[in-house]
Amino acid sequence: MALAVADRAELIEQEPEPIRRRNRFRPRRDVVILAALITVVLLVQGWNIADYPTVSDDEGTYLAQAWAIQHGHGLAPYTYWYDHPPAGWIQLAAFTWLPALFTHSDLIAAYARIVMLPFTAADVALLYVLAKRLSGSRWTAAATGALFALSPLSVTLQREVFLDNLAVFWILLAFVLASSPRQNLWMHVSAGAAAAIAVLSKETMLIALPGLIVALYRHAHPRTRKFTLAGFFTALWLVAVFYPVYALLKGELVPGPGHVSLVGGIEFQMDRPGSGSVFATGTGSWTTLHDWLYYDPVIVLAGVAALVPMLLVRNYRGPAVAGLALVLMALRPGYLPAMYIIQLLPFFALAIAGLAHQVVRVLLTGERAVWVRRTAVGALAVAVLGLVAPRWIAGDATALSTDPNLTYAQAADWMRTHLHPTQSTKIVVDDGLWLNAVADGFQPGYGAIWFYKVDLDPAVEAVLPHGWRSIQYVVSTPTIRADLSSLPTVDAALEHSRVLASFGTGAGAIQVRQVLDGDNS
Repeated sequence: MALAVADRAELIEQEPEPIRRRNRFRPRRDVVILAALITVVLLVQGWNIADYPTVSDDEGTYLAQAWAIQHGHGLAPYTYWYDHPPAGWIQLAAFTWLPALFTHSDLIAAYARIVMLPFTAADVALLYVLAKRLSGSRWTAAATGALFALSPLSVTLQREVFLDNLAVFWILLAFVLASSPRQNLWMHVSAGAAAAIAVLSKETMLIALPGLIVALYRHAHPRTRKFTLAGFFTALWLVAVFYPVYALLKGELVPGPGHVSLVGGIEFQMDRPGSGSVFATGTGSWTTLHDWLYYDPVIVLAGVAALVPMLLVRNYRGPAVAGLALVLMALRPGYLPAMYIIQLLPFFALAIAGLAHQVVRVLLTGERAVWVRRTAVGALAVAVLGLVAPRWIAGDATALSTDPNLTYAQAADWMRTHLHPTQSTKIVVDDGLWLNAVADGFQPGYGAIWFYKVDLDPAVEAVLPHGWRSIQYVVSTPTIRADLSSLPTVDAALEHSRVLASFGTGAGAIQVRQVLDGDNS
């Protein structure tokens, strides 16, 4: 007993003062602050969620794959080809109890965004806990959550059904577990399991693992550090190995004749055409970066700038390493998807709020008079709010009031009331309208057909023996029209069709078209 007390005393001596302060948990204050913050976040992110932004093809894909799991169609409506690990849409499938998730009215893929709200609320809570532990400050923790969830960039992307949003929850959970003041072995083992689920939700989250390992090393007790690391890596491996084992058991681990493979899917992702450098004007990556800056240059530029000095702050070194690793990955001249920034947002928020905390500490200490120090802090706060608040208010107002999905919703409503399919009727749609077509009675997969499967999937080609003549309807959307050069069958079906209904004007118009002059037998 005496030895245990002595060990505890030695441990306390080893802990720096900020860590001991931050472990004083006052539930009432923290719960009130966090409840208020989450309420504001849910109001901002949930308002107008089905109308803004425009529903994306990726959202429709992931929701269709979740639908396939719910209805016993395997991991996807078509052949699952290991393009992404399936943990993300397995999680989506678990949220079918949420109201209006797969409603038979309006635009189903847009209303399904409600599943993102619980993840966002949980992310804010996890960030609050993590930032409180790292800084010992409630205002820093609250600022971290607000930066993460209230930026116009966040409000736009975090409400969309992207795998990145699911992965962020798990990596934040891993950081919270790894930084537990209890220094409990099972906390660190659980951090490994959470990290594995993050990677299986979106594989690029693997890039953040070095930062998590740095955080784990920092917060583990020196006497048990080797057991902590062993437990972490064991749990990480045992969870992650399920994915290759699944492929192995199906005989789809390595490429071979007549089947897809995990290795083949990885090779495709690594060999896919790059979008150029973010520094080269006019490239896809340059355009993506400027799209991010259009929504919110503050969190992007300030986030990158804050990550570097936060490497010098021992408590923040793990998140800073994770954030910088993700930034360096974005700067390489490879493929850069628009939703990649979602993975960076929590680390940007932690770094910006953490750096502000360090600056305030410096300003509030020293030999100057108290009123001088407090005036300096107040002036800094007013200047920052004056720069950020107007931009954020304008950006968030756009998300809360505009409706770029109106034409999609009108097309979905018209399809439901005017099309009466049989088992053999075939309609080509983009992924955003696929769930609506299935709800309207088209056969999943081979009656309601993802447009790019028409020319790229042998199984779909087999149910279209007469090519474009075997198709009855095509819903022409901007997404489909952008890819027609590589889809000759879809292009021919559109060329030999007439407009039944049209919604919107110009490049954003959506047309429901009936294919003519074909042998539809």
